[in-house]
Amino acid sequence: MATPPSSIIFFLNFFLYAALLSSKIGLSVQGRQTAVLSPTLHNVHLTSLIPSSVCSPSPKGENKRATLQVIHKHGPCSKFSQDKASSISTSHTQILDQDESRVASIRSRLAKNLTNTDKSLTDSKTTLPAKSGKTIGTGNYIVTVGLGTPKRDLTLIFDTGSDLTWTQCEPCARHCYDQIEPIFNPSMSKSYTNISCSANTCNELKTATGVPPACSDSTCIYGIQYGDQSFSVGFFAQDLLSLTPTDEFEDFVFGCGQNNQGLFVGAAGLLGLGRNRLSFVSQTAGKYEKVFSYCLPSTSSLTGYLTFGSSDDKSVNYTPSLVNSREPSFYFLNLIAISVGGDKLSTPESVFSTAGMIIDSGTVISRLPPTAYSDMRTAFQNLMSKYPKAPAASILDTCYDFSKYDTVEVPTISLYFSHGVKMDLDPTGIFYVVNKSQVCLAFAGNKNSTTIGILGNAQQKTFDVVYDDAGGRVGFGPGGCK
Repeated sequence: MATPPSSIIFFLNFFLYAALLSSKIGLSVQGRQTAVLSPTLHNVHLTSLIPSSVCSPSPKGENKRATLQVIHKHGPCSKFSQDKASSISTSHTQILDQDESRVASIRSRLAKNLTNTDKSLTDSKTTLPAKSGKTIGTGNYIVTVGLGTPKRDLTLIFDTGSDLTWTQCEPCARHCYDQIEPIFNPSMSKSYTNISCSANTCNELKTATGVPPACSDSTCIYGIQYGDQSFSVGFFAQDLLSLTPTDEFEDFVFGCGQNNQGLFVGAAGLLGLGRNRLSFVSQTAGKYEKVFSYCLPSTSSLTGYLTFGSSDDKSVNYTPSLVNSREPSFYFLNLIAISVGGDKLSTPESVFSTAGMIIDSGTVISRLPPTAYSDMRTAFQNLMSKYPKAPAASILDTCYDFSKYDTVEVPTISLYFSHGVKMDLDPTGIFYVVNKSQVCLAFAGNKNSTTIGILGNAQQKTFDVVYDDAGGRVGFGPGGCK
């Protein structure tokens, strides 16, 4: 998710130029559960919260045309898993800290563009694998697509909070970080072309990146910086993008990065799934009609999917996806209530409407207005009082020590959205597990009542999450994957 430019972009562009020149209503949506003792409690086996050492591909999605698996980058399903057990604790700390950086970036972007909350609603299918990668640093998810002629496979972070798609490119005039696949070489692609500074698409860059385009030898130059100070600068270009052997897009517009640094290590770049005209969603609208869906697996030893095109899942229930004209790339939702242990909290609906909420694939932990979070935490703690507490983990302040338990009874948590949609969270969407001795409530509270709320990817696990941008709605379906 990009932030507005700072002075660093000027210097990055300067160094790059020098280098280049020199070279449904009332229905409940419920996820996978270990067991349900009652409408108020889950009976959760601890093993269901912790990744297995053996890969167990999800059977869901296999009936979809052109299905590719979604794999956690460091889980047993991954061919390039390199993590050691000793690094797990550090990785969790980094994930949560970097998640906070991303959220700060979103807040900053909205604070500059949304001085008033505007919640007025603006009234063929291909499936790719979505893989959760820790070396990216934020617990985000990745997919593999093909680029160029002949096709080169590239692993990209997919992000509903970003618009521009980019990848690292040879000759890496300034800097390229380490990635899994060989870096894309545009000189080896017969279909690659740079975009000129005079092209209309070059002029549209600022709305997608927040950074005005630059020019080098008549070639359009893009620059994009993220909330954690990661960045990419390079040629604005077009080439053949391949999702499957039958789903290809000529002249797909993307960034060909020559100076790339930050927390993307392992992935080749980013696939932008925001609403901007330069996003993947908009560029492929002629075929997929601005509809895509994904399912994020419950743990890293399971798989999920990313699908483009209309959904035939009859279990999906839809709530309006609101559009704010000042920040139109985000997908806004209208959260109206929360229940814990089967009882709705007394939090006034105005608490949620004052803050507003977006759904974001790149944020890990959901953020709630301070009053709503305090109400949730109190109710949750009361129902979990028989379990020993554990120290806080970064932004997560409600943690438990389950090291002496095989199963635990966990209160259900449900989120209520407008148009009667009730999202019953999977147990894996209730907890963030550092280890058995530190299992934390996977929500955090904002400091201010007007700060935007975020539905993060932890709570989205196992749901078939459908984005129908053309229809102005987002849907949630149960059991999209394990």
